[in-house]
Amino acid sequence: MPRLLIAAGLLLVLAGILWPFLSRLPIGRLPGDILIQRQNFTFYAPITTCLLLGGAVSLIMWMIRR
Repeated sequence: MPRLLIAAGLLLVLAGILWPFLSRLPIGRLPGDILIQRQNFTFYAPITTCLLLGGAVSLIMWMIRR
């Protein structure tokens, strides 16, 4: 468990450092992400983005535990 927490912390720090570059990627605006905009209402459901990120996290965790 301590290794997992340290790895998660390092990943968060790395993501924070790389944020200016990561924000330019089209993640979060993929086909399949639902965006509904009305006059006083906005609904955003990043379905495809969540599936891709979940798959990537699962793959990384599988590789770490191997």
